[in-house]
Amino acid sequence: MSQPPSENKNLEKATLAAGCFWCTEAAFSIIKGVERIEPGYTGGTVPNPSYEEVSTGTSGHAEAAQIYFDPKVISFREILEIFFTIHDPTSLNRQGADVGTQYRSVIFYSTPEQKATAEKLIDELNKEGIWNKPIVTAEEPLKVFYKAETYHKDYYKKHPKEPYCQAVIAPKISKLQQHFIDKIKVPL
Repeated sequence: MSQPPSENKNLEKATLAAGCFWCTEAAFSIIKGVERIEPGYTGGTVPNPSYEEVSTGTSGHAEAAQIYFDPKVISFREILEIFFTIHDPTSLNRQGADVGTQYRSVIFYSTPEQKATAEKLIDELNKEGIWNKPIVTAEEPLKVFYKAETYHKDYYKKHPKEPYCQAVIAPKISKLQQHFIDKIKVPL
């Protein structure tokens, strides 16, 4: 039996926390070269945390997404450029109405090269002055990533008409389509 196409490629992994993982997953799901996304939790101290534990803000975890991508199609830097477009990297422990350390902005790097790329891009973006405040996105080594409960997977795709999806996720998708039209998978 042959492997699924995504397993035949040499994929790289980016682990990013940009607030709600439903938003991050939905945004990256339309990007060329992104083969798979897993919503989950990382950066905390509680082993195998549940959504309920993470939601309290006491487990130390951030809602994050592991993005498996083909570096022949999209680079880690381009993944980060999209990451910085879909959330407010100047907001500490908050994305819109989602407040708490579980919604912090973090790049969980897996290699020294990822760390260097993140540091360089953050420095460039701060110098460009795109935002009125400095970027507060943290860079932390990836230690353990726990997949979220299955009902979180493809949440936007399954529930596009829910108020949260319409008010928070849909505008991010629209912004992404405007700024990265050449990176969007067709058809939408």
